[in-house]
Amino acid sequence: MKVMHAAIALATATLVFGAPLHGAEEAPFVTTRVLSLDAANRLALGAAGECGKRGFQVAVAVVDRSGGLLAFARDPLAGPHTIDVSIGKAYAAASFQTSTAQMQEPRFAGLRSAPKVMLVGGGLPVRIGGHIYGAVGVSGAPAEKTTGDIDQQCAQAGIEAIREAIEFAQ
Repeated sequence: MKVMHAAIALATATLVFGAPLHGAEEAPFVTTRVLSLDAANRLALGAAGECGKRGFQVAVAVVDRSGGLLAFARDPLAGPHTIDVSIGKAYAAASFQTSTAQMQEPRFAGLRSAPKVMLVGGGLPVRIGGHIYGAVGVSGAPAEKTTGDIDQQCAQAGIEAIREAIEFAQ
């Protein structure tokens, strides 16, 4: 019992005083990359514009790596459900750093009831130059082959709209 209490005290002290758990010296902070407001808006408008060219009214959400909303665009004729669905797709893609189309596989079935997570195609992580900047979710286009395939194509078009600017800034 004393050994257990000592282990708990050591673990608590480690967490409280910030010592690394694995013994190596670490920086006391981490750095990350987040889309600027301008880039997030260009991504959202690029995705919405692509779907608009195809004749679809959609909503587009762009989130940071933590799933926090950065930008949002919605065609006035997009259904009201597209608001929450696009945000849920973007949140899921950011949280799991993978496309929501891939998360339709059976191995992700346990996540279907996770809060704020929408596992329907149309959510993509914004991965450029080996870095993840956040994610985009598109909702509102009809499915051609699989659920969310056109939404995903429009999301990719939005990412492509900002790719060059980000690659040159690195």
